[in-house]
Amino acid sequence: MVTFLPSRPGRLADVPSFDRAIGGAESNVACGLAAAGHAVRWVSRVGADGFGDHLVETIGAYGVDTSAVGRDASRPTGVYFRTAGDRATDAHEVAYYRAGSAASAMSAANLDLSVVRAARVLHLSGITAALSSECLELLRELTAPAADRPLVSFDVNHRAGLWRDADGPRVLLELARRADLVFVGEDEAEEAWGVTGGPSGIRAVLPEPGVLVVKQGGLGATAFVSSAGRWGQGAAPCGGTAHRHGPAPLAAVTGPGSQDDGPSPDHSQPADSRPFALTPGGRAVRGGSRSAQGGSPQVRASDTRPRPATAPGVFVPALAVDVVATTGAGDAFAAGFLSATLRELPLKSRLRHGHLWAAAALATPGDLATPPDRDTTDRLAALDDDTWGTLRLGPGRTQADRAPEEVRTP
Repeated sequence: MVTFLPSRPGRLADVPSFDRAIGGAESNVACGLAAAGHAVRWVSRVGADGFGDHLVETIGAYGVDTSAVGRDASRPTGVYFRTAGDRATDAHEVAYYRAGSAASAMSAANLDLSVVRAARVLHLSGITAALSSECLELLRELTAPAADRPLVSFDVNHRAGLWRDADGPRVLLELARRADLVFVGEDEAEEAWGVTGGPSGIRAVLPEPGVLVVKQGGLGATAFVSSAGRWGQGAAPCGGTAHRHGPAPLAAVTGPGSQDDGPSPDHSQPADSRPFALTPGGRAVRGGSRSAQGGSPQVRASDTRPRPATAPGVFVPALAVDVVATTGAGDAFAAGFLSATLRELPLKSRLRHGHLWAAAALATPGDLATPPDRDTTDRLAALDDDTWGTLRLGPGRTQADRAPEEVRTP
């Protein structure tokens, strides 16, 4: 989507002007990875309008391959405006204008799935699944078990306001169980599925993914690895670093939403040299996913019944950050973790890269931040535990202090 950032604090009614930027969960991941030197392809649909031109040109400027982005002459590109308040609190306003947008009409029929399946890693988001029935069927098609299916990375991204009925949490659990790598927040797992007991409790109901990353806000993040998964025991999916102009470009599929105004089979197979693919979604606000009584989302008890215990997770604490805005931090964390995974770095280092990339996003006002350069990231990720715990990151600086809470992107 095209994002409009306020020129000053205040209500939307009082802000006189806005600065144009871009936003979108998976396109944020795509741009971050491309900026870090990985080969990325973004697959989406935008309107045949000036805003569509802006999105394609801006994302392409990061080094992302946009040749598979479709243009829709009958539907517009989605846009949204937001105030300067913290989106993690009630001190903000967000106005979305993307009902009937081009990306909300994405489907298996109007995307070139051969381009997506040519990737070696496909990054998807639960946001896309919520946008329309066509988008949901697209995600089910892309995550279906198949011998030639790319490795699937899935960010749950539960957004209750996107789902028209109470089925959203169950759908997200279904998709997560079909993925090879899953990102999920501890808070959203409780909100969507009623799962408590911390990261181990979440792993008990999600044992299928080869890698499960549980984000724990200001505390940090915990990663679990299973030898049964395609990403088992920390093996990288790519057999080495993917470079932007190398033989294996990254690909992304994006789907901003339409808005109303009112156990997985074993996919084990050798890693190959196909490109990395990303499939973004957008943000929208529409009918809720909770019951009419305002209770917990309706997930069947059998859906969240704990399965056999798995190996203990690896925990890495979050960094202290001078927070400017929280928007996009979750996408940056995913991109940092994926970048380190593509480089075959150890699991602990992958989590640290995620935190460092998230810190860069937290210290910038927009949805998208350029990740720290590789030398700096590698140097900081290699620090001993005590020194890591004293870092405080802000715009252009590093100092020792205590960490404030790192907030999950709303």
